[in-house]
Amino acid sequence: MARSSTKKSARRSLLALIVVILGLGGLVGGLTVWGGGSTTPRLGLDLEGGTELVLQPVLVGTEKINEGQVNRAVDIIRQRIDANGVSEAEIATQGGQNIVVSIPGSPSPEQLDAIRKPSQLRFRAVYVQALDTNATQVNPGGGATGTPTPSGTATTPAPGKPSATGTATPSTSATAQNGVVPDALRAATTPATPTGTATGTATAKPTTPAPAATTAPAAPTQAQTEAAVKAQAVKGLTGIGWAQAKADEAATKVAKQYSALNCSTPGAVDKIVDDPDQPIATCGDDRTTKYVLGPSEINGSEIADASSGYQPGPNGQPTSIVEVALSFKDSGKAKFAAVTKRLYGLQSEPPLDQFAVVLDKSVITAPQARAVISDGRASITGSFTIDSAKQLAEQLKFGALPISFALQTQDNITPQLGEEQLRIGLLAGFVGLLLVVVYSLFQYRALGFVTVASLAVASIITYLAVTVLGTTHGFRLTMAGVTGLIVAIGVTADSFIVYFERIRDEVRDGRPLVAAVETGWKRARRTIIAADAVNFIAAGVLYFLASSNVRGFAFTLGLTTLIDLAVVMLFTHPTVQLLARTKFFGGGHKWSGLDPQRLGAKETLRYRGRGQFGSAGAQRPPATVGSARVAEGKAQA
Repeated sequence: MARSSTKKSARRSLLALIVVILGLGGLVGGLTVWGGGSTTPRLGLDLEGGTELVLQPVLVGTEKINEGQVNRAVDIIRQRIDANGVSEAEIATQGGQNIVVSIPGSPSPEQLDAIRKPSQLRFRAVYVQALDTNATQVNPGGGATGTPTPSGTATTPAPGKPSATGTATPSTSATAQNGVVPDALRAATTPATPTGTATGTATAKPTTPAPAATTAPAAPTQAQTEAAVKAQAVKGLTGIGWAQAKADEAATKVAKQYSALNCSTPGAVDKIVDDPDQPIATCGDDRTTKYVLGPSEINGSEIADASSGYQPGPNGQPTSIVEVALSFKDSGKAKFAAVTKRLYGLQSEPPLDQFAVVLDKSVITAPQARAVISDGRASITGSFTIDSAKQLAEQLKFGALPISFALQTQDNITPQLGEEQLRIGLLAGFVGLLLVVVYSLFQYRALGFVTVASLAVASIITYLAVTVLGTTHGFRLTMAGVTGLIVAIGVTADSFIVYFERIRDEVRDGRPLVAAVETGWKRARRTIIAADAVNFIAAGVLYFLASSNVRGFAFTLGLTTLIDLAVVMLFTHPTVQLLARTKFFGGGHKWSGLDPQRLGAKETLRYRGRGQFGSAGAQRPPATVGSARVAEGKAQA
């Protein structure tokens, strides 16, 4: 029964390993077909080349940049790049001011834009929010018009218009088409006014079309629009304590800027002067909505953390509501509490109850204040998807650079090492692998083929894992990473040597091979786990404390250490268990590597069952009980 149980356990382990390999292979294939992946690992900057960006600080007047600001900017840009895993990008300073970013491969336009975007994150109160009638819109009928054509079906609010609460609260939000604006900004011919509902959706109620002969009232003139915007801005500015004269002057200026702003014009936002102490007219990141915003009240540097996910319910279980959880540092808690207290009291006067998060002079979200948040922990909800919530969380967390940067140059760079150096590195790995194989076959004979097979299995799993990580987490293989893989050959071979030597020690002590395998495994397993744990800890320390190149080495070393442990557990030991029950290995063939005579096993007489005794060490022919008694009788005579 014990032997049968051992066989079943060994076969289950091998089956589990096969499932793991097939699963990784299927994942590689699926990501290649549907996920934009590849069947080969992604290479790093030194092996493949990539793109080099030079970012230059944008300085106004006599403004200067110091070393601390540059270093802070480098750290934030590195966080943006590494937000989805190891990407092996290189970031350095140039001349004490410029920042040079080298990205491996061919980054997508979205990735390039996220890195080079000169970002200042500010929180500003919303005074006016409306559809940009200067921009050309495409209505459902296909014609171009300056105003939207609402439909009779429910529309989903834009993710940028959620509510901010201190607790889980559903949001009511306005889309770009139904932003709350002064009456003077609305055309009298608007066919329907969408209304927000408690579930965060907007429903447009169509009206009966007017007769063809009816002449619609004229849209508000530019003067009327500016007057309405000015009135709203003055109301907001005096609400934060500005004197009437100062508010009138600033409101007049921002109203003219609002009237002249065309969000659909390329580069329109870049021309906006972002003075944190003055109100501004700007656009949403959808480039269809215009805003008038108050002075900056909180900077992005006050944000402690931002994350996305499903909002927990009262019982702690995740709900279907996607949220962005935002927390502020101690220095920002009091400011945020004061802002939400003021805005919460303006719920009857929308959009004055909204605050906009402005990144690079564009509004990325403008939630309503639905509670007074005194602990600095807010929940932004709306019609988010997991991806859009993740994007907003990353913008909030990594968007606040201490100073704005503009893209100076963008160039393609060639590989620093190239294919020749990669071939040399792979050749070195092949030579090392060949030496391990030769040593294993010389030292362990046929048992050495188990080492060869184990290394092959480990190589397959490593290749598949690196390929999957390249697609899912942006991992790129550099020469430092290749070095880690080469070092892993020795780490993996060391585990086999420890195990095989333990088995041979048990055979030398006179144990039968089946018992020697099990006893040797129990002793070797502790040593293997301890050694791999030390390697993994060392890899972890290197990964978190070293620079990017060394991190690539540490990552591959840690990954292959885990793979080594899995291969020894799921392949090497089960294979040896099954081989020990074969005639070739179990009988101690001289080419098996487990020959008791060659190993110098002790001569011990053991009971073999069915009245038979035999030597466990020299594998001599067994003596029967009858012959033993005859020998004993002769001795007495």
